[in-house]
Amino acid sequence: MTRIRTPRARSLAAGAGVTAIALALAGCGAGDGDTGAAGGADSLTIGTTDKVTSLDPAGSYDNGSFAVMNQVFPFLLNTPYGSPDVQPDIAESAEFTAPTEYTVTLKPGLKWANGHDLTASDVKFTFDRQIAIAAADGPSSLLWNLDSTEAVDDTTVVFHLKSENDQTFPQVLSSPVGPIVDEEVFSPDAVTPDQTIVDGDAFAGPYTITSYAQNELISYEAYDGYQGLLGAPATAEVNVKYYADSSNLKLEVEQGNIDVAWRSLSATDIADLETNDAVKVVNGPGGEIRYITFNFDTQPYGAQTAEADPAKALAVRQAVADLIDREAISEQVYKGTYTPLYSYVPDGLTGATQSLKELYGDGEGGPSVDKAKQALADAGVTTPVQLSLQYSNDHYGPSSGDEYAQIKDQLEADGLFTVDLQTTEWVQYSKDRTSDVYPAYQLGWFPDYSDADNYLTPFFLKENFLGNHYDNPTVDGLIHEQGVATDPAERTALIEQIQDAVAADLSTVPYLQGAQTAVVGADVTGADKTLDASFKFRYGALAKG
Repeated sequence: MTRIRTPRARSLAAGAGVTAIALALAGCGAGDGDTGAAGGADSLTIGTTDKVTSLDPAGSYDNGSFAVMNQVFPFLLNTPYGSPDVQPDIAESAEFTAPTEYTVTLKPGLKWANGHDLTASDVKFTFDRQIAIAAADGPSSLLWNLDSTEAVDDTTVVFHLKSENDQTFPQVLSSPVGPIVDEEVFSPDAVTPDQTIVDGDAFAGPYTITSYAQNELISYEAYDGYQGLLGAPATAEVNVKYYADSSNLKLEVEQGNIDVAWRSLSATDIADLETNDAVKVVNGPGGEIRYITFNFDTQPYGAQTAEADPAKALAVRQAVADLIDREAISEQVYKGTYTPLYSYVPDGLTGATQSLKELYGDGEGGPSVDKAKQALADAGVTTPVQLSLQYSNDHYGPSSGDEYAQIKDQLEADGLFTVDLQTTEWVQYSKDRTSDVYPAYQLGWFPDYSDADNYLTPFFLKENFLGNHYDNPTVDGLIHEQGVATDPAERTALIEQIQDAVAADLSTVPYLQGAQTAVVGADVTGADKTLDASFKFRYGALAKG
């Protein structure tokens, strides 16, 4: 994740009838997700190189921040361990009660850790403020279809939608825009400072935060008032340590100074740790993708450059797509822990294609210098093309430097490009990329929910989180259409069509798909349980001894 500027307002074609989606309480109580009584004998320590930008769900849209939110904030709907399909969390039920009305009933007697009542008023406040704040780095864009939120009474909330039969809205409620916040602690119209949230004890998830030093150490304690889907945490106390360097993270886990290393170790480190009997390497399905983003205003021949020319700009993007050697990056940099990706929806999700494979390179997944030369020559582009390319040195793992050094080499090898490769730390990078500072730059995506829509809607609508000025009305229309298509076969066909259309435009060039990997002490259990297709790492599943 990394993500938008303004909430997307769009009006979708209305589907017929009320969608038969109902998420009932039966079988979804806290006991189903119970991993053991809170207050187990041991605490555990987790290490990560991820960074937290904000604890406020309205103020951040990145993996490091969302990892914290998943532990401490309640969700109306969530994914149980082992499944990507949403079920009620602190909700008792959730269902479409009309084509544009999604009604959620809360469990009675919910409380925040600070003693405040957790009611439908908090829910309305949560979503109203997301739209009001619309932070540049926040997730409000996910609420494109939300017209208004109504608190009918203390336990009943009705979401009034702009379009009928939105097939993704239940998933959206489990996404980074979905954490419910305490209206007595959070600001209604501004991002709330982290320390205010911590001091206000504004938590009602499986854990609360007992001490907080941003990107140094966060201490958690199980919250016995949590009544949600995941049940009581297996371990009562969890400490999360933040590392600037993955080599230190590796050293700490192999020496037993931490119990779990979660994001991000290099492929070489993981291969080495697989031979160490003191630890276990645990893998799970991964929805992470890596891609190069082009700014349509500032890339070579972009709309705001002195030599603006849409045909030449497209040829530059096509030549990059022709020259990328995915297999080489996968094997030489990531030892196969990332695999080649040839479209926008990763393999394994319904509707995934390989739209880029035939269009670019040698037509079989490999690069082609001849094809890149031809694309540039046909458009009248003078070579070498001067391309500024940016990557983050601290957000996407320790191998990003090697990854982008190899991409630079691939682009420059035959004299078609001269690449000015630069790097910036994530906190600044996340601001610069939405301010037209970078003509082309690295991003990765960790899905909000496991549906193909989440790899399309946030990227390719006119108002998108990339902020890269991509605008294709046909793609907009197709994205709108798939979002309300109730027939699975029709929706799959639309998703495939969108990928073909965007592959022709090359707003981004996706090239790798990764797995989830955690390294744990030999006596740690539960990592396999939380490394599931929901792509959420929940500390409550972990236990020691």
